Amino acid sequence: MAHILVIDDDVQICDMLTGLLEYDNHLVTVAHNGQEGLRLFQETSPDLIITDIIMPEKDGLEIISLLQRLDSSVPIVAMSGGGRHSSSSDNLSLAKCLGANAVLTKPFTKDELYQAIVTALTQNGTDG
Repeated sequence: MAHILVIDDDVQICDMLTGLLEYDNHLVTVAHNGQEGLRLFQETSPDLIITDIIMPEKDGLEIISLLQRLDSSVPIVAMSGGGRHSSSSDNLSLAKCLGANAVLTKPFTKDELYQAIVTALTQNGTDG
């Protein structure tokens, strides 16, 4: 079991991730924007972060950069469905360059989610 911080401004995505992760016996904390995500990261010390890229009040790329400076030992899974000015593959390539351990293109399957979590936790030597 891992404590996972989910950062996404889409309530439906947060609800879906919370349900899947709790079903898999993870503890889930949810933030609906990047600023709230940073605050909750510092307050709750999660084992893993799953963050969207395109969000208000600090996007996911800013979050990844800041988290790498605060504590680079916490694995990060970045997810994106693309945006108006960029594709999901561009966003996720940047996320990997900034330090994301695994990436997910929206929409993704339950198996892809679980594989990304395992990959991120394994890369950082965390037991999930």
